[in-house]
Amino acid sequence: MTGSREDVLSLADEYVLGLLDAGEAAAVDARIEHDAALRAAVAASRERFLPLDTQLAPAAVDDGLWRRIEESLPARGESAPVPQSAPANDNRRSGWRLAALSSFAATLLLTAGLVWSLGRTVEPVVIAVLLNEAGEVQAVVEDFGNDTANVRLLSAFEVPADKTIQVWTLPSRELGPVSLGLLDGSRSARLEGPTLPDPNEDQLYELTLEQAGGSTSGRPTGPILAKGFAKAVH
Repeated sequence: MTGSREDVLSLADEYVLGLLDAGEAAAVDARIEHDAALRAAVAASRERFLPLDTQLAPAAVDDGLWRRIEESLPARGESAPVPQSAPANDNRRSGWRLAALSSFAATLLLTAGLVWSLGRTVEPVVIAVLLNEAGEVQAVVEDFGNDTANVRLLSAFEVPADKTIQVWTLPSRELGPVSLGLLDGSRSARLEGPTLPDPNEDQLYELTLEQAGGSTSGRPTGPILAKGFAKAVH
């Protein structure tokens, strides 16, 4: 298996988050033995995600969600429809927060046996796990607090030629939603966004599907693909 550095990083994140099926995970296990770049990427992913595991409060998880996570197969049959033109700070915050905490805690539990370690590099200030309305992990945003954010897509979004995925955050209600940038098709990216205050615990991040070139209003107007609330790394 070969791939670009971004492909290796995305594969490592999916492996650590428990999103690969049994065959894919076994292939990664075998590849790690001789692929130093993948081994380092997996270790770095665990270093980034592990601090969140120690900060999560217990949350009730329905049997269906646990079953989906344990099988490492996102439910694809009957997902809830994508909401249209929902504002970034809508009143469904608590439901999304509970789903995010429960889902992320479970995926971390499934990968607790990973033992590789790596010296720390530059760490993000916050990490947000973005879910769709069905509670399925879709993306991870790492905000470094220096106008830079990594967006790793963990699901294959269908992006029509006349559309684009736009990444948003809500630093405060006073400031309102702010665009961090556009993704190239359905690819992970490192975004250089505007100068913003340092990101905070529980700060909202979301992906919306906008017209090509992004929202012309400076606010999210298209359907929400995924969203979640940040957890501080330290």
